[in-house]
Amino acid sequence: MTAVARVGRMELRVFTEPQQGATYDDLLRVALVAEDAGFGAFFRSDHYLAMGGDGRPGPTDAWITLAGLARDTQSIRLGTLVTAGTFRLPGPLAVAVAQVDRMSGGRVELGLGTGWYEAEHTAFGIPFPPLAERFDRFEEQLAVVTGLLAGGPFSYDGAHYRVVDNPGLVTPQQSPLPVVVGGGGAKRTPRLAATYATEFNMPFASVDDTAAQFGRVREAAAQTGRDLVLSAAQVLCLGEDDAEVDRRAAAIGREPAELRENGLAGTPDEVVAKIGRFAEAGATRLYLQVLDLADLDHLELVAARVMPQL
Repeated sequence: MTAVARVGRMELRVFTEPQQGATYDDLLRVALVAEDAGFGAFFRSDHYLAMGGDGRPGPTDAWITLAGLARDTQSIRLGTLVTAGTFRLPGPLAVAVAQVDRMSGGRVELGLGTGWYEAEHTAFGIPFPPLAERFDRFEEQLAVVTGLLAGGPFSYDGAHYRVVDNPGLVTPQQSPLPVVVGGGGAKRTPRLAATYATEFNMPFASVDDTAAQFGRVREAAAQTGRDLVLSAAQVLCLGEDDAEVDRRAAAIGREPAELRENGLAGTPDEVVAKIGRFAEAGATRLYLQVLDLADLDHLELVAARVMPQL
């Protein structure tokens, strides 16, 4: 009962990294297990190149994946953490997001970021501007995408993107469609989240750093009058006992002690206690980064031993 009282309300979501090596069928299996187990959402990264390993059988596109899952799942929410702004023009991205939202019956969420992985840009012929320009473009992309998704005639005159007399036919089923902005930037990131997003996500940070960033986002949101969902993303490595934790850590090439420090790792009681610390920091939603997509028992263990305590 102590863990329940400490944690309070917390939604758990599954977050995958298919660029490390996964087919659509691999992702569908994970999504269906997550849906059946009661997770709130299935999210995937938006990358084309593996970060370590050979990435076989090869990359899959985030929004094509989500379109397939929109038809192959029934109730679980679907989204990106996060779509790279460098990959797509904002107008076509808004069209794709709205279409997939309608295909899913209104279950889609758009996480959008600047794009950061230079090697995949050069490997696939995608321009990779300097960071300051990527942030400038990102801010304009947020303005254009959210403006188009809001429906109604829309025009925008920016330094990088110009929209003239859009007729307002980009209409998702949801209104507003949830938009996630995240990151650790101390000034511009909180302002952009508070201006354009419905959710702020702090990825792969300590509880203390997460709490500090949440404070900055709350201050920014107070200026814009928005009430943002606050969330965090953490790598998952759960086991019934230490031996199972060790086995799952070895399967993803990580050390158990390091994962306990820098992720959600350990026995169910340990993980619930760590979730409680994120709840105290202000998070009401956690994205569990699942790196071994073949280990479906991992998700079922979360559902059986962690979710009942939340």
